[in-house]
Amino acid sequence: MTPPESDSPAAPSLPQPEMSGAHHDQAFVLQKVQPALLGLMDGSVSTLAPIFAVAGLTGKPIDAFFVGLAASVGAGISMGLAEALSDDGLVSGRGSPLGRGVITGAATLLGGMLHTLPFLLPDLRTALPLAYAVVVIELLVIAYIRFHFMKSPLAQTIWQVIVGGGVVFAVGVWLGRLGVAS
Repeated sequence: MTPPESDSPAAPSLPQPEMSGAHHDQAFVLQKVQPALLGLMDGSVSTLAPIFAVAGLTGKPIDAFFVGLAASVGAGISMGLAEALSDDGLVSGRGSPLGRGVITGAATLLGGMLHTLPFLLPDLRTALPLAYAVVVIELLVIAYIRFHFMKSPLAQTIWQVIVGGGVVFAVGVWLGRLGVAS
């Protein structure tokens, strides 16, 4: 149904399509999955280098835990604000800025904390392998979400996510060893 025409100089409103199944799926991906994926990727990858650098530098799991906690909370707040302030959702159709910001911030916090939690264990030789395993699982989950919702080819997305995460992880380990050597 077309809205009645008006002689007022107000800006014309965009037609509102009915929510078909495909449109609803696209809206769900844009408004929920994409912000969550963005946050999960950022939290999982951006916190790797500081956590593993501190673990290597100090040899104390609790130090790595607190660095991971600080990095995860800070990144969650930063990413949540960035997503909420990036657009109002009206033109892009990406939905409520507050909703997207909360989803992105929470997913960033979760992504950073999952591989941080093993550092609550008092023994670094136990915490590190467990944290490595959690990182691999996080990256595979990210790859699966990209495959399932974004329709990326599975092998390609696994390769991209593992290589990207691996580079950041390697930098963290290298920086930790570099600090110990000096």
